Amino acid sequence: MTSAPAWPAVGYETLPWRSRYEQGTASRAEIRRHAGPYRAAVLPPIADTELLLPGETAAAAADAAAEIARFDAELGGEIAPFASVLLRSESAASSRIENLTASARAIAEAELGARGSGNAAEVVANTRAMDAAIALADRLDADAILAMHAALMADTDPAIAGAWRTDQVWIGGGRLGPHQALFVPPQAAGVAPAIADLVRFLSRDDLPVLPHAAVAHAQFETIHPFPDGNGRTGRALLHAVLRSKGLTRSVTAPVSAGLLTDTAAYFAALDAYRAGDPTAIVRALADASFAAVTNGRALVAELRELRARWGETVRARRDSAVWRVADLLLRHPVVDAALLTRELGVAGTNVYRSLEPLQEAGVLVVTGDGRRNRTWRAPEVLAALDAFAVRAGRRAR
Repeated sequence: MTSAPAWPAVGYETLPWRSRYEQGTASRAEIRRHAGPYRAAVLPPIADTELLLPGETAAAAADAAAEIARFDAELGGEIAPFASVLLRSESAASSRIENLTASARAIAEAELGARGSGNAAEVVANTRAMDAAIALADRLDADAILAMHAALMADTDPAIAGAWRTDQVWIGGGRLGPHQALFVPPQAAGVAPAIADLVRFLSRDDLPVLPHAAVAHAQFETIHPFPDGNGRTGRALLHAVLRSKGLTRSVTAPVSAGLLTDTAAYFAALDAYRAGDPTAIVRALADASFAAVTNGRALVAELRELRARWGETVRARRDSAVWRVADLLLRHPVVDAALLTRELGVAGTNVYRSLEPLQEAGVLVVTGDGRRNRTWRAPEVLAALDAFAVRAGRRAR
């Protein structure tokens, strides 16, 4: 039997609360419940704290890290078709944890600039944040975290994008104040010092990668440094750590898709971390990693199978641009003429000529009238992406 690991628990301070809501904006009873002092978290520094884990948890994390590395190596020689697919799938899963759901088709159409589901646009923004996280993995500092958040929020809420919060935030409870919240992060003045300490923690090289990433993620979520977008930015940061420490080199393992299978356990693990026990969040990330790799392998296998079948059913010369379009569809299952020209350098009437054999074989379905508004979608690829989402569907709330 092992005792709980020694890790500093979050403390609390009592602060005055001045409500911005007046009589008439809510019931008198509700306003009264959100009056008076409240308690906000005070975060102990973790930059130099020793991370001790039970043997079983450490072993599970090591096994999960090895599985992620194996998955990354498997796709290392053919990343072009699958890196962006896995990144988009991870972004969609991370968004679903925040109740932002959208179909694969809506997401792909939003990438083309289509107006429609706001959720789809937010998933696309989350993909940009993930991209930024990976691009910035070689410098995990405060500016990099701000850049990830800016990429996420620039379109949906530019007023807060890429800036630390200046007000108190809280998780759960009511809109009137933090008094009945599930958790109240530190006051705004504590954000910058806590981020500086987190950056120091991120710079360490004496910790196993997966536990390092899990604790960094939990600490970030506990700081809650932004008014909105903390969960998605924190999961983007998690991937930046995995890339920075060399565990992933080619693709993004869809870890959020693994966390999504049991969100109750994920949120409970964050609560346990704040109480001074990092074991649960490390175990949650390890379990999520196994689920992520299993699901990711299933998606890649299905896409490979689709592409092989197209090779047998589509009639085109071996050197035809048709095959380059077919490969592109694995990354972009909805395309238009502008995207094909940009990605493949195919322009003019050659664009439409390259699409015809794929339409005739049923690989592509056309939508819209006239050349300007026309798009083509690959239903089988979209179905594979939606099946991935179903497999990652949350089993608990």
